[in-house]
Parts: sequence; C-alpha cells; structure tokens
Amino acid sequence: MKITEYKVNFIKSLLPIYDEMEAESFFYLLLESKHQLRRIDLALDVDKEFSKEEISIWDSILEKLINQIPIQYIIGKTHFYGLEFMVNENVLIPRPETEELVDWIVKLNTKLSKNKNLKILDIGTGSGCIAISLAKNITNSEVFAVDVSEKALVIAEKNAILNQVQVTLLPKNILETTTLNQKFDIIVSNPPYVRNLEKAEIKPNVLDNEPHLALFVSDNDPLIFYKKIAELATANLNPNGQLFFEINQYLGKETQDLLKSIGLKNIELRKDIYGNDRMIACNI
Repeated sequence: MKITEYKVNFIKSLLPIYDEMEAESFFYLLLESKHQLRRIDLALDVDKEFSKEEISIWDSILEKLINQIPIQYIIGKTHFYGLEFMVNENVLIPRPETEELVDWIVKLNTKLSKNKNLKILDIGTGSGCIAISLAKNITNSEVFAVDVSEKALVIAEKNAILNQVQVTLLPKNILETTTLNQKFDIIVSNPPYVRNLEKAEIKPNVLDNEPHLALFVSDNDPLIFYKKIAELATANLNPNGQLFFEINQYLGKETQDLLKSIGLKNIELRKDIYGNDRMIACNI
C-alpha cells in the first residue's frame, strides 16, 4: 500500500478522538521516528509504499493511539527546552509550562553563574527534564536531582547521558527527609499537585497512562509537598538562595500564603502561556 493511502486511513481512524491536525501530526512524527522520512520526503515520492510487515506495525501503533496511549510513550521520546528526552510510563511527559519555569531560572541565573558556581537541586525530577536543562544551560552549575521512583531515576540517568551533562541522581522520599545534608543556591520542584477532585479535568490519555504518583495529592492536604520542600529550603539554601515551584493553577494564593507563613521572602507568582497561575519564585 502507498504510504499516502495509508495516511488517509490512519487519520480517518483517529478523527473520533483527535482533530485532523493532531492526527496528521502523529502520522508525520511516527513516519520520521520509524522510517526517518520527513514530510518533504513523502511529498517528493508519493508512490513510496509500506510493506505488509510495516503496515502491521503501523496498525498496532494506530490501535494504541485509539486507546489514547500518548504518542510520546509510543515513540519513546519527546523534546523539552530544545533537548531530546527519553520517556516511558514511569515518568511524566514534560509540559510546555515546565519549560517556562526552566526558562525563568535560566534567565535569572545566567549572568550570576559566570561569576560563581551554583549548586542546584531538583526535587521530584522524573525524566530529569528540569535538572538536565538547567545543567545544560547554566554554566558553572553542579546539579543534583532526587525522586522517590527508582524507575524514574533510570530514565533520568539515560537522559543525562543522552544530553551529555553531569547530574547527581539520588533516590529519596522527600516527605520522609529531615535534612538535605548540604547547602544549595537553587532548589526547584514540580511536585504532585493535582487534587483528586480535579481528575475530571484530566484527559484520558494522561489519566490512564501517566504515573499517578507524580500527579495526584490528597484533597485534604494538597500543598503537602510545598510545605515540606519549603521547610527544607529554609534550612538548606545558601543566603539569598532561590526556591522555585511549578504549582496548581487553582492554588496560587494558597501557595503564596503558605510560603509567606514559613518565612520565605520576595514571593513572585507568574502565569503560564495559557494565563494560569503556574509558577512561584521566592528567597529565604
């Protein structure tokens, strides 16, 4: 079968679930990933065909997409802050909003890092996207990253190697941690913050596939990670040290009030590209 013919059937099969533009983007992402063929390559050779074996593989992938398995898990990689990252079901798929958090940290510290070494800690690193992006873009930085999931740390280690940076990775349950045992200039975290009551807002491809351990918190104590990390930060940040969080868009004021009650200063709340309260920076 011609690839162009299969493309028509592929997109048509996905239309009840995805819009046409998204379905087409899936097709070309897979074409490049599986066959190293770009859109232009197909346009220049419209008679190029899939073998029966290739059609069987594509049909299997199509079934996964119909079942709303994320395209990033199917391909096994994604892009974040200009870098490539391996992903699987043990880690969250990096989001554009988190890129904004990384960009904020990089822009605030690029000049500073030229004059001093910066020690950075990423708490709940997952795929390592934050830690690795900071290590890649902030010169003279020593980056550490922790996660409760050892399976996630395996992926983070592979991503550090893939992107040719040094990140010290440690297994740690931050809620059971009493001290970080060293001082840092920057602590950053994108911890679990989605309340169970907000599950109805989560798309099935996320809810059914991405690790709940990295997503959800109790409705009764939704800021549990923020409180713990902020308390650790007050004891483990150097003078004028910076603390950054990605936050629940519905709990911006509550998160600000919590940080203020713990004694943190210069608290700044920022919106993401969608206009939602999404990130906070503060100092000890």
